Amino acid sequence: MQAAITTTTTTVCAHPHTKPSSAPFLRLSPPCRVSFRASLLPNLRATAMAATSQQQEQLVITRPDDWHLHIREGGVLEAVLPHSARHFGRAIIMPNLKPPVTTMARAVEYREEIMRALPPGSSFVPLMTLYLTDNTSPEEIKLARKSGVVFAVKLYPAGATTNSQDGVADIGKCLPVLEEMVRQEMPLLVHGEVTDPHVDTFDREKVFIDKILSPLVQNLPQLKIVMEHITTMDAVNFIESCEEGAALLLEWPYTFALFNDYNTFMFPGHVAATVTPQHLLLNRNALFQGGLQPHNYCLPVLKREIHRQAIVSAVTSGSRRYFLGTDSAPHDKRNKECSCGCAGIYSAPVALSLYAKVFEEAGALDKLEAFTSFNGPDFYGLPRNTSKIVLRKSAWKVPATYKHSSGEIVPMFTGSTLDWLPSDQPEE
Repeated sequence: MQAAITTTTTTVCAHPHTKPSSAPFLRLSPPCRVSFRASLLPNLRATAMAATSQQQEQLVITRPDDWHLHIREGGVLEAVLPHSARHFGRAIIMPNLKPPVTTMARAVEYREEIMRALPPGSSFVPLMTLYLTDNTSPEEIKLARKSGVVFAVKLYPAGATTNSQDGVADIGKCLPVLEEMVRQEMPLLVHGEVTDPHVDTFDREKVFIDKILSPLVQNLPQLKIVMEHITTMDAVNFIESCEEGAALLLEWPYTFALFNDYNTFMFPGHVAATVTPQHLLLNRNALFQGGLQPHNYCLPVLKREIHRQAIVSAVTSGSRRYFLGTDSAPHDKRNKECSCGCAGIYSAPVALSLYAKVFEEAGALDKLEAFTSFNGPDFYGLPRNTSKIVLRKSAWKVPATYKHSSGEIVPMFTGSTLDWLPSDQPEE
């Protein structure tokens, strides 16, 4: 199924984030074809990658879901929730509060707080998660599944990101819980970075894949895993190896016996990835161009341009293993613009506009709907949304800030003009 598209002739617009002369690092080159490894599958990449003068003016797509969202509590929750509820049907809600959401009972309480904060008439559905610790019990997983409101468990390596100090220090201690998650068909959502101070910040995702994630997939091949907010070609290689394994199992069931390296052959259908707008549009130069840019700081941190291009190529290829997860993370402006600023980019109000930009520049707008609206629910085993949303080619300016009860939040691409405007209603 493809998005309904109407077309007219227009001119390709410059990158909306800044003037070319002031920030050349944002004059992004078209996504290149990246050779991840010798593929065992037919190449699914679209053949036409160059920009064309014929641009789509309106997209009607199935209402998207956000499979990685932070909405906080209290006044911040009340301020940011409407931005997600306006355009998304559902969202996986992150549990890294203070204190974290570690039990089914606390997840239910948090969900009730979210429901009270929703705008009148909203049909938005929060999908709750539990925060995994070394002390989480298998019984808690059973309770979570029976609750009907908890849909996944989040693995934060202790100290990896915001409010992760209570996260997992020893993955071995979690084995009974992970085995119970297999039995309960409960997905594991992974922040894929090691926290060893001897590992370079820009290498932490790769080392996590090699030392933690690959062995975990080998030892528990039936565990559903989402590698969240991927940032590197190494992560793309990992996901691609899983997809290649899918074809082999379907065509040659005994092929696994030929592979001794679990990095070459993974178990299909159980490993996927979410991708943020910032890791599709920005590289690590965005942190430093024109001075330190705190509102482009997130974890995992932005990487080299070659990694950004690899992720764009993978996401716009049509692979079902990638789906929308904004990792929208609101922080008060004062907590970003300070001597030790928080990690996180607030993208909820602009996310759909930015994803459309990425797919348009890749010549792959026909694949946008699957990424935003189909791949996620299919992986989770949930029904796709039935309502529609419209994206129009209509320039709009991102507000400088959004107010909350005790301050303000700076959104991604603050003050910039974006080309795609989401709307709930099609034109008459």
